[in-house]
Amino acid sequence: MNKIRTGDQVIVLTGRDKGKRGTVSARIDADHVVVDGINVVKKHVKPNPMKGTTGGVVDKTMPIHQSNVAIFNAAAGKADRVGIKLAADGKRVRVYKSTGEEIKA
Repeated sequence: MNKIRTGDQVIVLTGRDKGKRGTVSARIDADHVVVDGINVVKKHVKPNPMKGTTGGVVDKTMPIHQSNVAIFNAAAGKADRVGIKLAADGKRVRVYKSTGEEIKA
């Protein structure tokens, strides 16, 4: 079970964008996530007349390792760790480690 999923609000713990918050827009693989507005780089692209794209410098959001982000707990107003608990109906649910409250996805 992934502790960080698409649509979660996360905060960056380390690196150039430390302290910034954003929403996870995609999971690239088991370890990397793409967060909107985080880890944005300038990429030089060549024009491609077959696809109808023009060349130039574009901003591209690159993946970031999931160990460098933490889920944002709105009630506490800060980053929090994620735990897994069994619900009453037998399903596994994600909870905040600090409060034990279930994470609504």
